[in-house]
Amino acid sequence: MTTVDVHAHVLLRDVEQAVAGRPELDAQRALDLRRNGAESTAVSGRMVGDRLARLTDVTVRLADMDAAGVDVQIVSPSPSHYHYWAEPELAGRVYRLANEGTAGHCAEAPGRLHGLGLVPLQHAGMAVQALDHALDLGLKGVEISSHAPGRELSDPALEPFWARAAERGAVLFLHPFGCTLDERLDRWYLSNIVGQPTENAVALSHLIFSGVLDRHPGLKIVAAHGGGYLPTHIGRADHGWHARPDTKGCAEPPSSYLRRLWFDSLVHDPGVLRHLVSVAGAGQVLLGSDHPFDMGSDDPLGDLRAAGLAPDDVDAIGGANAVALFSLKD
Repeated sequence: MTTVDVHAHVLLRDVEQAVAGRPELDAQRALDLRRNGAESTAVSGRMVGDRLARLTDVTVRLADMDAAGVDVQIVSPSPSHYHYWAEPELAGRVYRLANEGTAGHCAEAPGRLHGLGLVPLQHAGMAVQALDHALDLGLKGVEISSHAPGRELSDPALEPFWARAAERGAVLFLHPFGCTLDERLDRWYLSNIVGQPTENAVALSHLIFSGVLDRHPGLKIVAAHGGGYLPTHIGRADHGWHARPDTKGCAEPPSSYLRRLWFDSLVHDPGVLRHLVSVAGAGQVLLGSDHPFDMGSDDPLGDLRAAGLAPDDVDAIGGANAVALFSLKD
């Protein structure tokens, strides 16, 4: 079996150099500091510094993969590279540098590394050309956050982007960065521990309830962190859909859409992983590690096996599903 980790990141110096010195970047960092708190911001800075080689050096990445028993990684830019505050000219430079940098990183280990690029969600009119740029470089799709400032994933302005992604068979990796609950989560790293699964649930709910998945049934969307809180509380979404007329933006009960989405396995709990498989189906779950960040897992295969799933399900989640979804050679 080819083992595929679909959730791993690369840090791209060219992207950070492109935005350096911008006053908007300073404003964004001030907002992030307020949302995360000073203590968590400092801890995160040290953590990234300690893991810099694992985020940038292909030789180190491959050694990590070998140690974890991973044959192939799907590498996406660090979510810190979204820079959704950027105006159009700079946003265009950011996505081109991110796409080219990720493609170049993966080209150092052909067959073992495949990449995802970025699109500027804040400028919906640029999203299609950014997606095409990524795919034309040989990337498998793009990574997106749970929202952009002033724009939810249900925004009609994104309809051409969804249509193009479905048309070209691109994989869209939904990975939040930051949380809009702000200072309520500024201690104990709640901005990530609680914020990330919350953002996943909100973003997926926008996609489901707005009918995006009805209008674009060919979309290939992979939700990081097991889809956050939505799969474990999907019964509440179904109840609301049945009970209230204002929830009928989607054609079917929300739970039915979980089997049209894909989810990574990074849920940090064997019982939650079993539940995810039960509601989404083993065919919709993919191995994920969040390599090399501290909220990830250094042993994603061990975590998968700890869930006590059937051997066929372990094989599917461990790699077979990703081989099919990303059109890899097994």
